Amino acid sequence: MGILERIKEIEAEMARTQKNKATEYHLGQLKAKIAKLRTQLLEPPKGSTGGGEGFEVTKFGHGRVALIGFPSVGKSTLLTMLTGTHSEAASYEFTTLTCIPGIIHYNDTKIQLLDLPGIIEGASEGKGRGRQVIAVAKSSDLVLMVLDASKSEGHRQILTRELEAVGLRLNKRPPQIYFKRKKTGGISFNSMIPLTHVDEKLCYQILHEYKIHNAEVLFREDATVDDFIDVIEGNRKYIKCVYVYNKIDVVGIDDVDKLARQPNSLVISCNLQLNLDRLLARMWEEMGLVRVYTKPQGQQPDFTDPVVLSTDRGGCTVEDFCNHIHRSLVKDVKYVLVWGTSARHYPQHCGLGHVLQDEDVVQIVKKKEKEEGGRGRFKSHTNAPARISDREKKAPLKT
Repeated sequence: MGILERIKEIEAEMARTQKNKATEYHLGQLKAKIAKLRTQLLEPPKGSTGGGEGFEVTKFGHGRVALIGFPSVGKSTLLTMLTGTHSEAASYEFTTLTCIPGIIHYNDTKIQLLDLPGIIEGASEGKGRGRQVIAVAKSSDLVLMVLDASKSEGHRQILTRELEAVGLRLNKRPPQIYFKRKKTGGISFNSMIPLTHVDEKLCYQILHEYKIHNAEVLFREDATVDDFIDVIEGNRKYIKCVYVYNKIDVVGIDDVDKLARQPNSLVISCNLQLNLDRLLARMWEEMGLVRVYTKPQGQQPDFTDPVVLSTDRGGCTVEDFCNHIHRSLVKDVKYVLVWGTSARHYPQHCGLGHVLQDEDVVQIVKKKEKEEGGRGRFKSHTNAPARISDREKKAPLKT
C-alpha cells in the first residue's frame, strides 16, 4: 500500500470515529500518523540523484510575494499591471506553465512578485506540478491568494487545505510550546496554564508514535493537538496571506461588500483597474518593511537609497542595521544618533538594541582609537626606545 492510500485510509477512519472524550487519544494518534506520512510524501524518493525541474528563481529585492490560485483567475494580468512584466494571458486554463518573476518599485523599495502556475485540488499530492508551486510559495514573505469573485466560496477552503497539507500555516503564529529532545531522562511534561485541548497522556502517546522517549515539553499557551504535532515536526512555515478577490466587475455590489468585509481579504478588478493602489499599500503593510536612511557625520541625510529592514529577514534593530551595512561595523560602534518616530527626542543616543521604525534617520558614531598612556601633559608615551642599549649611537665628533 502506497503513502497516499494509507493517508486516505486514516482520513476515512477519522471521519468514521465520533469525537468525544473517550476517542480523543485515538484521534490524536491518527493525526500524528497522517503528519508523519505527509512528511514522507514531501521527501524525495530514495535513490534519486538531484532534484527535478523546479520553478525556483533567484531572490531579488527587499521582499518576495507569490501569487497562488486556481487557473484563469487573473494572476498573469495582475502581474503585468503591477510590474510591467509581460506574462501571457489567454481565455483558456494553464496559460502560465512556469514561474514568471516581476519587480514592483514601491516606496523606494523593490518587491519581487512571482506569477506561479495555477494549482488544482490534490496539488499537495503532486497533481498538476502542485508541489513545485507550493515549494516556491514557502520561500516567499507574503502569499497573495488570487480568487475569482464570481466563483463559489469553496475555492478558498480548498486552497487553504492544500497549503496546510504541505506545512504552510497561513496567518498563524508559531505555537508557544518548548520542545527539546534528550538522550536520557524520559519525558518531562509541564504547562504554565491549564490545558483544555490536550493532556499529559495524549502528549505521551503522540511522542511514542514518533518514537521519542526522552524529551522536554513545556506548554506556554493552551495549544491544540495539531499545534503540538507541528512543533514536533519542526518543518512548518508560518506565512502571512492576503485573499485577493478579482473580477468584482461581474458581480453585484452586495457580493463585493460581503467579500471585502471578510478578514484578510481585498477586492480588485484587473479589467477596470479598480483598487490596485490599495492592494500595493496592503502588501507593504503586511510585509512590514522598514526604510532607514543614513546620515554621514556633519552632512545632510541621504534620502535616495535607504537601507530596507524587515522582521522576517533578520530584524529591525540598530545591530541588524549595522550588520546590513557591514559585518565588522558592530564592533566599532560607540553609539548611534536616531531621528524619527522611534526616537523620544531629536537626536536620541541609542545602543545596538534600539528598534528602528519606518523612515528613521541614523548616524553611526564609531569608537576612537585609544591613545596609549595619558592625555595632554600627562602623556607618558614617547617614541624613544625603552632601553639605553637600544638607542642609536651618535657618530663620534671629528676633531
